[in-house]
Amino acid sequence: MHDLVIRGGTIIDGTGAPGFVGDVAVDNGTIVAVGGAVGSGFTEIDAAGAIVTPGFVDTHTHYDGQVTWDSQLSPAAWHGVTTAIMGNCGMGFAPLRPGIEARDYLIKVMEGVEDIPGSVLAEGVSWDWETFPEYLDSIDRKPHAIDVVAQIPHAPLRAYVMGRGRAIDDAATDEDIAEMGRLVKQAVEAGAHGFTTSRTFIHLTSEGELIPGTHAEPKELLAIADSMVEAGSGVFQLISDKLGRPEDLAWMSKIGRKTGRPVIFSLVEVKPDSDPFEFRQTLESLKRIYETEGVDIRAAVPWRPPGFLMGLETSLNPFSYYPVYAKIDALTFTEKVERMRDSAFRARLLADQPDMSKSLTGLANRFDKMFPLGDPPNYEPGPEDSVAARAKAKGITPQEFVYDALLEQNGKALLFVPVAAYALGSLDILHEQLSHPRTTASLSDGGAHVASISDASFTSFMLTHWVKGRTRGARLPLEEVIRLQTSEPASLYALNDRGVIAPGRKADINIIDLDALHLPAPYMAYDLPAGGKRMMQKVKGFRYTIVNGEVIVQDGMMTAALPGKLVRGPQTAVHCA
Repeated sequence: MHDLVIRGGTIIDGTGAPGFVGDVAVDNGTIVAVGGAVGSGFTEIDAAGAIVTPGFVDTHTHYDGQVTWDSQLSPAAWHGVTTAIMGNCGMGFAPLRPGIEARDYLIKVMEGVEDIPGSVLAEGVSWDWETFPEYLDSIDRKPHAIDVVAQIPHAPLRAYVMGRGRAIDDAATDEDIAEMGRLVKQAVEAGAHGFTTSRTFIHLTSEGELIPGTHAEPKELLAIADSMVEAGSGVFQLISDKLGRPEDLAWMSKIGRKTGRPVIFSLVEVKPDSDPFEFRQTLESLKRIYETEGVDIRAAVPWRPPGFLMGLETSLNPFSYYPVYAKIDALTFTEKVERMRDSAFRARLLADQPDMSKSLTGLANRFDKMFPLGDPPNYEPGPEDSVAARAKAKGITPQEFVYDALLEQNGKALLFVPVAAYALGSLDILHEQLSHPRTTASLSDGGAHVASISDASFTSFMLTHWVKGRTRGARLPLEEVIRLQTSEPASLYALNDRGVIAPGRKADINIIDLDALHLPAPYMAYDLPAGGKRMMQKVKGFRYTIVNGEVIVQDGMMTAALPGKLVRGPQTAVHCA
């Protein structure tokens, strides 16, 4: 008698192979049989009419603080994620010098780059560590619904070794580099799965400073790679303004050769005047390097365009930098809506002009690239759906259109502003990128940008849009979409015990009613520490999500089960006789 048997579902096993109808048997958190005649179970789930997939592996999250206060790590599991990988883009909270000053600085880094309010982090994070191994131990002590994977980030590492004053702009000395290498080796030996760094002008602290590591010389990064090798190696992840251009590929290739493990960088171009097809040359370079040198460099791409959601509750809206609006910005949401409904206030605001000195004013007023999101949300709107086009059709100004749109749905309506991978006004660029062998589906930013995006739902969107809902271009095959979110990312991070429905693999499993799968519009929740707010997005159609053989989500509701663990280092599958 097995612990659990899943009966009669269409098994999409994560390898890309065609789906088939069969049963899955689970014992002690491990899949022990797949196919027909697997025997009976103490618990049985009827999966007829549903697909049965491996649990999803989200390789790009920022739950580094949330993991210390939230056992459920919501909303990851709502969307079928059973393994979340943290510490990306050089962001994190360890190592950490004792004292309030060092803590506050890392809060400013995370607040500025990842848009997580400092008050939330100050109150919510447990702060019971100094070294990275102690941070891992802190995570390990707290039970979680899903598995978590940590990487050691460059910004806190550099600040710890060099101090805030030198860490931002100074070149590291040989002594600094040796100490950083020692700490990276220590972290990897303790269970870190890799090292991450940021080399982009858009990553600024809440005080407007570049973060530590932005200008680090390649020799520093190469020495850190050597330390990773000494400890058993690991993934090297980064974000860079160079986007895989030759000047970066030279040292990235050296790191890949040293470590023998993947180097992953974010392929997201945010400059509005950039060539939308430059990525083709980059991806062909990655393909050539892999085919001629065996070096695995991957470009991380998202399932939908990175961007912002704008509304009266979000961090930014089209009127945020208007002096008249600034006078009501600190009001409660209810008070703000009431004031916006006043005709006299409407007239004053529409007669006002934005403060063009603010860095995001231009973004907040790109009306030709701004779209009402709607419910259900439309993440692939056409040019005719833009605020500019709709306002023109109505014979009003874009500001008038936006004003009225923000008050729809009792003030909870949202505007969608894609800032990358949408130059053609469709997802055709992303379709090409996601189909390339040198990319990896990633960049959900789960846990970050809490009041401006809700992209932790990527793993639902890939099914609702790319598999069954897209009408403005080619779709992607179900089996390939599942592979890209299961076995492939698991393999990249040497998590070879998961990502496939097969005997010997972890029983991390999703049971999904694909026909009923539906993604409603995001909404604002006020459930973070210190009363902080965050954009959340639910999904309908996930019947069960299972981690280590235990049901953690049933019909959209979290159970009390907390079977997740901190995953330390590479993993291998269990041999089943």
